[in-house]
Amino acid sequence: MFSPATIQQFQQLKTPFYYYDIALLERTLAAAAKASKPYNFHVHYAFKANTNAEILTLINQYGFGADCVSGGEVQRAIDSGFTTDKIVFAGVGKSDDEINLALQHDIFCFNAESVAELEVLNELAAKAGKTARVALRINPNVNANTHKYITTGLEENKFGINIWEIDTVIDLLKTLPNVELIGLHFHIGSQITDLSVFKNLCMRVNELNNYFRDKRIDLKVLNVGGGLGVNYHEPDTQAIPDFEAYFSLFNQFLEPYKGQEIHFELGRAMVAQCGSLITKVLYIKNGIKTNFAIVDAGMTELIRPALYQAYHKIESISSGGEATEKYDVVGPICESSDCFGKAVSLPLTKRGDLIAIRTTGAYGEVMASNYNLREKVPVVYSNSVEVVKAK
Repeated sequence: MFSPATIQQFQQLKTPFYYYDIALLERTLAAAAKASKPYNFHVHYAFKANTNAEILTLINQYGFGADCVSGGEVQRAIDSGFTTDKIVFAGVGKSDDEINLALQHDIFCFNAESVAELEVLNELAAKAGKTARVALRINPNVNANTHKYITTGLEENKFGINIWEIDTVIDLLKTLPNVELIGLHFHIGSQITDLSVFKNLCMRVNELNNYFRDKRIDLKVLNVGGGLGVNYHEPDTQAIPDFEAYFSLFNQFLEPYKGQEIHFELGRAMVAQCGSLITKVLYIKNGIKTNFAIVDAGMTELIRPALYQAYHKIESISSGGEATEKYDVVGPICESSDCFGKAVSLPLTKRGDLIAIRTTGAYGEVMASNYNLREKVPVVYSNSVEVVKAK
């Protein structure tokens, strides 16, 4: 992925930093747009994956909408040029201030996740002289077969309205004059690589869509969420997800009624592969059983491995040779969980070598923290020599 010229540039820069391959990002966005267009699907980008300003500008240019899970993300979407008629606001715990902000800007839709939220939406919309358009987020009890921390569609998860609550919600909506039901919303989890899971979701969506139809409730929108995974193990082999297979599956197995819109909320699949975290080896610490490569990036820059043992490919990009050694690649944070990978096979490594931690365009920069009073690290773009400092 990294040319000799790029690596030479990296060697002149202070580490760690996030690196974004803008050309790859554009190819990915173009592929997603092309694959969804024949079916007239509506794709919203999930802001929680990455809110880098330049990345958001590009995503907006390709015509995607915005899927937001906080008031801050709603405001960032507006500030980034996303039109409010393409902004949806999800989240199990929307505050009054966040709801009022979204009402003020007349966003397209709230994805409502509980009976209590519907009542609050009605109250606040009435005070504002507005009508809150909502899609009911239904918990379909479909197993995404992914890590428990990023599974969201089971009854044991905190998200969504349970199926057994639907009749209660339908009756409640008749008493809420400032809430307009326009659709159903689903999201069963993230990093899903087995497309058969989405087939199971389609079957459940069809059942529920028919149930509402039988109740003489016409729904404009079926929002099936996102969750399409990426290849963390071989990022160069499969740099762009198979969007054609993904959207084709929904076209094949979803059974919308005439005029219903199909909406998606993709995040990781759009941005993950374009990002890498570039870090430098500070020390090599050899032991009897374990060798450590201690680098200057830590869980403050990429928390996924510490949070749920997520895998990222780790490459040495400034040293070569046939001889290899296994290292635990760890950061400087005062936590034993500050580890990017165990027994990683690398060329014989020394102080000053550059390491690339791949596929960090999603849930990397956006989840960075100042723990241990560390400064947020800068960003480097492939299409610019300028280093952009973190704000």
